Amino acid sequence: MKNKTIATWLAFWTGPLGLHRFYLHGFTDMVGWLLPIPTALGFYGLERVQQFGQDDTLSWMLIPLLGFTIAGCALNAIVYGLTPIEKWNARFNPTADALSPAGRTQWGTIIGTAIALLFGTTVMMSSLVFSFQRYFEYQIEAARLISQ
Repeated sequence: MKNKTIATWLAFWTGPLGLHRFYLHGFTDMVGWLLPIPTALGFYGLERVQQFGQDDTLSWMLIPLLGFTIAGCALNAIVYGLTPIEKWNARFNPTADALSPAGRTQWGTIIGTAIALLFGTTVMMSSLVFSFQRYFEYQIEAARLISQ
């Protein structure tokens, strides 16, 4: 039985590693195996910023991958938490009763959904701001070099 509360919290806490996908779809899920790649690239971008500073072009292209992956997993947690009990059990517990307790929305599900909404929105907006800031700074610098 796939529990909605567990899936919501797994998507929030371990989503960038794909563990929620393995919980719901098994170890043959390709998306679960691919999710750690943008996460690792984003962490590599953070490491490059520490080594080379904020002017490193590759790092400001890699860091948003981490942010968008975290925000996407938070969105998955929200979707899992808001899925009606009948749809949850039909999709993830097909042999169980339509109103099986595994698909019920409990307080843990509600709290996980609310935290995922707050944290996911913050990470998404921060990633967008960082991306646009670095892009426009790069454009200004390029225009300044061309005019010289």
